[in-house]
Amino acid sequence: MLHGDDFAFPSIYRLLQNSTFKIGWKTALGLVISNMIGTGVFTSLGFQLLEVQGTWSIIILWSLGGVIALIGAFTYAELGTHFKDSGGDYIFLSRTFHPFLGYLYAWTSLTVGFSAPVAIAAMAMTDYLQLPPDIAVYANWISIGIIVALAGVHTQTIRVSSRFQNYASVIKLVFVGLLILVGFLYLPYESNALQFDSTWSNDLWKPGFAVSLIYVTYAYQGWNSAAYIVDEIRDPRRNLPIALIGGTVVVTLVYVLLQLVFLRHASLAQLEGQVEVASIAFANIAGDNWAKFVSYFIAIQLIATISGYLWIGSRITYAMAKEHRLWQSIAVKTEGGVPVRAIWLQVFISSLLTLSGTFEQVMIYAGFLLQLMSTLTVASIFFIEDKADTFKGPFGHKLQLFYILFSIVVLSYLLYERPLESLMGLGILVIGGASFFIKHKKPK
Repeated sequence: MLHGDDFAFPSIYRLLQNSTFKIGWKTALGLVISNMIGTGVFTSLGFQLLEVQGTWSIIILWSLGGVIALIGAFTYAELGTHFKDSGGDYIFLSRTFHPFLGYLYAWTSLTVGFSAPVAIAAMAMTDYLQLPPDIAVYANWISIGIIVALAGVHTQTIRVSSRFQNYASVIKLVFVGLLILVGFLYLPYESNALQFDSTWSNDLWKPGFAVSLIYVTYAYQGWNSAAYIVDEIRDPRRNLPIALIGGTVVVTLVYVLLQLVFLRHASLAQLEGQVEVASIAFANIAGDNWAKFVSYFIAIQLIATISGYLWIGSRITYAMAKEHRLWQSIAVKTEGGVPVRAIWLQVFISSLLTLSGTFEQVMIYAGFLLQLMSTLTVASIFFIEDKADTFKGPFGHKLQLFYILFSIVVLSYLLYERPLESLMGLGILVIGGASFFIKHKKPK
């Protein structure tokens, strides 16, 4: 067991250390929103416009992503209040089906599920900072430095993590709100990309629509964040559903409005295939200086995203490490309840991903794997015993059937359209499955 004197800032640790501290619904809600609003909403539109270009199609894409995430939020709220342990999908799959499936999810989370979003957000952050050429050559190392610095914050106490996440979440929400407000107050760009026609009825059946949905589902990743830290939440029966469902509804509205702002202030030719769609749109509103301002703040708000994923991802790794001898040395918490070694392991993997792979490739194979594993978790709702003191979603479990069918269609299309990235994701899963049998579950 680690103690305060083991940290670089023992005086801060001793001052704030509180092993019984738990977060309320506001922090949990902010964590969900922070984890969801990251790079995806600011970078996906350019790739989607290569496949579908009707404005109604784009609205349907982002609205459908919100509906799917909301169904997931209902499901995870019920599962989280049923099991009442931190660890999210690892706990749900291990306890409902078999420890092997739980282990596969924990492996997925460690290698891509949370480490990849941290790497992608850090890479995007340095891109949006628009570093001078002589400094930009070290962009990847600067990204790693950002990850390490934020990990240092989360190795203190849960109280420190909570306060930092609260402040970062407020900055994110204020900034995004200003983007939407300015985007609708200014007159549209003369040759903007808005196309309110009937092409959406054809777009729905295109393979490219399903591929575009992967970008959307990736952007919505994080709706389940609060379910991973159930035992760190005060009164989870009440506060967990508020965080999961409330956060998903807010973010869905924000996502749809932001896409309309981007389409309203840029042309198709400007946006197609581009990553920095927000900067392009706001350059058309008020020139390059305004675009730079927007770009800097997109970078700043990504701090909350990186911070949230480091907080949540380490809890899944810790939950898995407690029960598997291969990872037993990682299962170490401070007196304040912080799994420090799990955090630094995630930092190491995120750093490796930062130095390898392209932005789009990492996004697609991470999205494929996460959608696959979350579908298994949603299916677990049909195999748990009913409890009187758990949250109950609407319509029984009919919504979960829609979620599962939707995922099967999207994953099938993606496997057909983007086989390389899909197989890369499945390859990561196979390696994880093999590692499960190296050293089996430690004896009780």
